[in-house]
Amino acid sequence: MSDTQTKQKLPILALGAIGVVFGDIGTSPLYAIQATFTGPHPLPVVEANILGVLSVMFWTIMLLVSLKYVVIIMRADNHGEGGSLALLALVSELTAHRPKLKWFVTALGVFAAALFFGDGMITPAISVISAVEGLDLVSHEFKNYILPITIIVLTGLFFIQKRGTGAVGMAFGPIMVFWFFSLAVFGIISIAQSPQVLLALNPVYAFQFLSADPKVSFLALGAIVLAITGGEALYADMGHFGKYPIRLAWFSFVLPALVLNYFGQGALLLHNPQAIENPFYLLAPAWTLVPMVLLATAATVIASQAVISGAFSIAHQSVQMGFLPRMEIRQTSDKAQGQIYVPFTNWTLYLAVVFLVFAFQSSTNLAAAYGIAVTGTMTITTILIAFVIVLLWRWPLVYAIPLVTVLLIVDMTYFAANAIKIPQGGWFPLCIALVSFTVLTTWKRGRKLLFDEITRQTVPLQAIINGIDDMPRVSGTAVFLTPTSDGAPSAMLHNLKHNHVLHERNILLTVVVEDKPYVTKGNRFLINDLGKNFYRVKLFYGFMQTPDIPFALELCGAQILPFDMMTTSFFISRALIVSGPNPGMMEWRERLFQALSKNAMNAADFFKIPANRVIEMGTRIEI
Repeated sequence: MSDTQTKQKLPILALGAIGVVFGDIGTSPLYAIQATFTGPHPLPVVEANILGVLSVMFWTIMLLVSLKYVVIIMRADNHGEGGSLALLALVSELTAHRPKLKWFVTALGVFAAALFFGDGMITPAISVISAVEGLDLVSHEFKNYILPITIIVLTGLFFIQKRGTGAVGMAFGPIMVFWFFSLAVFGIISIAQSPQVLLALNPVYAFQFLSADPKVSFLALGAIVLAITGGEALYADMGHFGKYPIRLAWFSFVLPALVLNYFGQGALLLHNPQAIENPFYLLAPAWTLVPMVLLATAATVIASQAVISGAFSIAHQSVQMGFLPRMEIRQTSDKAQGQIYVPFTNWTLYLAVVFLVFAFQSSTNLAAAYGIAVTGTMTITTILIAFVIVLLWRWPLVYAIPLVTVLLIVDMTYFAANAIKIPQGGWFPLCIALVSFTVLTTWKRGRKLLFDEITRQTVPLQAIINGIDDMPRVSGTAVFLTPTSDGAPSAMLHNLKHNHVLHERNILLTVVVEDKPYVTKGNRFLINDLGKNFYRVKLFYGFMQTPDIPFALELCGAQILPFDMMTTSFFISRALIVSGPNPGMMEWRERLFQALSKNAMNAADFFKIPANRVIEMGTRIEI
């Protein structure tokens, strides 16, 4: 979406951004303050700690969310798209001529995407369970029903994913507006009763808290960071709404509402330290408790929806960029290309979320597992944006170095504080991230070895074209899908070897995924006439797009190379991958790649080729 279009639809897009982008960070008040004072490293609920925690929390939000993400990182859009893989594609382009540096940033970007999967499993669990825990304040008889209700809500959320988020999304904005309005109102009422809490806006209180007892304050940072979980989503969802609506919504509405609520909870604790039992719900009048539980549950479902949609997007990008094998990706809207459903990702997330709910039992326990993935992703994002600042924007080093240094110090301090929580549950997102990283890098490495071997075995195409003058031809068009744009495809060689015949017209088709999110229809294809009715066709897509070969060939036909699907056959090579005498990977990674390859989605289905027009030719390849 262009900047001009974005500005014209600013109010509508800002409302949509409030409903989708800020769901995660907007539900942090449910547990952030409570976890800081009652978590694995509890703090005494005294005035110095309350003001100190609020001051650290406020200035962390201002530095890491407002300055880092909203002001700086949102400038680093990859053709309008944001997120770790979009930023990786941008930085990879900048480091294309520096192989070692490119390998380093690729590893960082992939690990950030892997950490997102770990984060995406904890967010729905902690958000929904923290909302439902409000029932315990209504009546202690509800305590035994908290987990079952949480599971029911989560099951319903994951079950409706296949229907798409379009219809539900219409209600997201108004619900979240009412949510943030409620946060602000209850915060203002509480602040009015204890206005001295506003002293925490002074950064001196943050400094005093951090320096009074460095060990205690360092441990507290592991919970304070919960106030900025979801900050990455502001950048990741930029492509849906644009940077201007997100900035407008953040500074004019969301940020004030969050700050007012956090300070309202602090004012409540100054007045009644016993309210630490659940300061979020006790902030509201007793008569609003049940409506607030319902509103909080709706808000956490929306926050979870945003994370799940983000996981679908990351999985989609990973497939397109060659980090994951082909898998089923369904478009759930014919109007919004970004609305997709990935069944494998959906049900993997669901099983992990249910495990987390039963394993950790409460939002306080889950808070111990939360944060390590968030802070890891934020640290990596800072490193990647440093390359953009220096290599693309070319900021003077006298400004760039101090800025990046400060951001890195803060990010890494929070990461270190959360690393201490690994034994209490932080191990879970790390394990998920390591498994995801291993799968992503193994598939990428295996594909490279596979394509290198295919290229090595390739017969020069010109030799075949020169030697076919006397070969019989049958009517129709043969399309040979090939991953490389050099030489003759193995499917063609097998067809010649076994059938001793060629079609009247032969197309060598290669799908190319660019390092940008979208490729326009006008730049979709490149056709090279090789002579004797042989053509090499390249189809170009962005990493946010799903290839549709029949539709793309219709575009070709409308301009230069007509196709009749009823007389067109598609030849696809199915590789049987086996270990070679000099394997390019460790044995266990080779076996993992083979397993992933066997379970990859059929190429014909992935590229939307009609099944009755496909001929598969098997080939054995050693890697």
